[in-house]
Amino acid sequence: MASPKNIKDVTPEVWAKNVFPEWGTYLNENIADKKVPKGSFSIWWLGCMGFWLKTHEGTNIVVDMWNGTGKHTHGDGKMRMGHQMMRMAGVREQQPNLRNRPYVIDPFAVKDVDALLVTHTHHDHLDIYTAAAVNENCPKAKFIGPQGVVDEWIEWGIPKEKTIVVKPNDKVEVGSTKITALESFDRTELVTEDDHNVKLAGTMPQDMSKIAVNYLIETSGGNLYDAADSHMSNTFTKHGNEHKIDVALCAYGDNPRGITDKLDDSQVLRMAEDLNTKVVIPMHWDIWDNFYADPKDIIRLWELKKNRLQYKFKPYILQVGGHFDFPEDKDKFEYMYDRGFHDAFTHKPDLPFPELL
Repeated sequence: MASPKNIKDVTPEVWAKNVFPEWGTYLNENIADKKVPKGSFSIWWLGCMGFWLKTHEGTNIVVDMWNGTGKHTHGDGKMRMGHQMMRMAGVREQQPNLRNRPYVIDPFAVKDVDALLVTHTHHDHLDIYTAAAVNENCPKAKFIGPQGVVDEWIEWGIPKEKTIVVKPNDKVEVGSTKITALESFDRTELVTEDDHNVKLAGTMPQDMSKIAVNYLIETSGGNLYDAADSHMSNTFTKHGNEHKIDVALCAYGDNPRGITDKLDDSQVLRMAEDLNTKVVIPMHWDIWDNFYADPKDIIRLWELKKNRLQYKFKPYILQVGGHFDFPEDKDKFEYMYDRGFHDAFTHKPDLPFPELL
């Protein structure tokens, strides 16, 4: 959309169309143009726990791509009745969870998606905008998730025949990948009940397998484990014993007082050790301002412990919109965006005199 030339042409709709998503289709184009070498796989962080995985063979798997937002207004200052955080900690004041990062991908320009995977029913992972765009632009794409996720997709209008319900230990082949659903440990899901009239105190929890899973995605270039919003669990060790894991993703953040929702620094290291992964990449720390954490704290703690505990993995700090290539980047610690200016001084500068700069 062309930028307006007169202030009379400026409206909220024109502003939104010209400015959002902030990266336009830049990242979409990067992903489409990427040729993944043999023996490798690539991922791009889309924000929150969303990522795009591409294989050497050209299979594209999108997981938990989320194009929503957080609070827009103070409203009446109260939390929605029945909210999982209200149930968790007995709070009533509004949670100030503001989206803290830009939109780096245009969901309505996605193409060539072979499958959209969603780990659980929370709406910073399960997103109607993403579902609509993938359904429209990628008619052959499969929609894979636990029963609660699939139920909501169908309610939104996704054709049932495009969906695949998975529970722990189910396997699905998509293109050149093999996807295994594994147990989730997202205990925040167990206190999620939208009907505020339903009381959870004194009742048995929900069946986690119907509302949340973790994923193992096996590719010809290595295997990726997505812990999604899982809390710390001893069963990570079981997953590490039973599966070869090269890269693990997890939800990391500094939990506010009285809240248990994200892994902290030491738990990220524990999870990585239990999974026997080569690389652990913390995510989710980016998106909610009230859970913001500095992932460099993980590297500092890793440095303190690595020799005594003989760690065999490395933490890697990715940035939203950035990419990680395995195994090429496995010995690195931090992503940096392309700084550009690679052709500096390949042409004669246009300066009044050379000494100016």
